[in-house]
Amino acid sequence: MSEDLLINHCSPTLAGVKTGNLFTCSYTTKDELICRIRQLNKILVPKGLRLLPMRFYNGKVLIYLYRPSQLKGDLDNSTAVKLLKQCGYSLENSNSCVVQLIDKLQNSKDFPHEIGLFLGYPPEDVDGFMHSSRVGCKHTGVWKVYGDVEKAKQTFALYDKYTQLYSLRRSMGHSLEQLAISF
Repeated sequence: MSEDLLINHCSPTLAGVKTGNLFTCSYTTKDELICRIRQLNKILVPKGLRLLPMRFYNGKVLIYLYRPSQLKGDLDNSTAVKLLKQCGYSLENSNSCVVQLIDKLQNSKDFPHEIGLFLGYPPEDVDGFMHSSRVGCKHTGVWKVYGDVEKAKQTFALYDKYTQLYSLRRSMGHSLEQLAISF
């Protein structure tokens, strides 16, 4: 997994404007991938970020880059708590919720749509998608919006801005360490 791949898929999280990003990448061996994730975490963890493999399948891995401090705040939201309880999470702390999400991704036949809460999506939009995905959607962007459309559009534009900015900075020679904002 290259720094370029991480920057291309996770710029808003690296910039500190998004809680987390998910992306899929191929890998040669699991040991090699785990070693690479450890190397990247040596750069990312001091900046308040964490990189985790979430699910291995068919020579690919689902990777999660997130900011634990932001996730804790997101999961403390009353709507988020209600949704996570409905989905069977123990809610001990945000780290235990991530472990439970990994378990669901690896062992459940159903996709855990509450995953939006782990990416910083508004809880009301995650709730709308989980309970009435075909009815009530007001707008579609990075996620399906069931609540505040204008705020979501501003957020989508912010994500696009940082993705373009980080792509430009990377092309100018900036490293992952330079691009990851400390929290």
